[in-house]
Amino acid sequence: MSIAGRRPRLTSLLLAGALSTGLAGCGADTSTSEAPSAAASSPLSGEITVFAAASLKTTFTQLAQDFEARNPGTKVNLSFAGSSDLVTQITQGAPADVFASADTKNMTKLADAQLVDGTALNFATNVLEIAVPPGNPASISSFADLAKPGVKVVTCASQVPCGAAADVVEKAAGITLSPVSEESSVTDVLGKVTSQEADAGLVYVTDIKGAGNKVKGVPFPESDKAVNTYPIATVGTSKNKELAAAFIAMVTGNDGRKILADAGFGAP
Repeated sequence: MSIAGRRPRLTSLLLAGALSTGLAGCGADTSTSEAPSAAASSPLSGEITVFAAASLKTTFTQLAQDFEARNPGTKVNLSFAGSSDLVTQITQGAPADVFASADTKNMTKLADAQLVDGTALNFATNVLEIAVPPGNPASISSFADLAKPGVKVVTCASQVPCGAAADVVEKAAGITLSPVSEESSVTDVLGKVTSQEADAGLVYVTDIKGAGNKVKGVPFPESDKAVNTYPIATVGTSKNKELAAAFIAMVTGNDGRKILADAGFGAP
């Protein structure tokens, strides 16, 4: 065969070899580029302790369970109490990674003590409602009824967010209450009503919704004067800030807001 006859075949072989080399090179580049992204998505691990306002017990219990299910190898420990009590515990050295308060005032106290990492994020709002036992034996139908002689009303103490909100409502309505008991958390107030130790109690709308048929809710227009905003932040002394930040992201994200909204919380 002549040299001229061999040229087409030689050209074809050279093109095939170049194409094969090029494809092999592309394959190598793809595998190399995927390695960093796989390393960047390393799973979360470890555990955190979340200090949260008593009114968040139901929602945060669900959020913690969902978070652990999505992140195997993680553990979220929960501690619930009045926001002011939780601030006291943290400032005295209690190990906490996340703090969720029922008001901005107590979060500010923690920030002033330089125990907040970064900026707190507002994630929900709440308002007061009157809780009465089933059947409403004292015939409570308004905020003013709570001041009637003989009515046994229970509120939160003033340093607790639900108590501070009650103080604001009293001033706005020009009505002074004489509670038979002032409790350290909103759940304690609710407990007095469900056990029928009180004729009425000032709690959040979310507490009444969560209590089901154990209590009856009596809304009142003056509650709009005291809307509580809930902030959340990583505690500065946290030993697992990455996990704390991931949990906060879930609370403040779409999934967290849906759970909170279903429980009766308002948007921040």
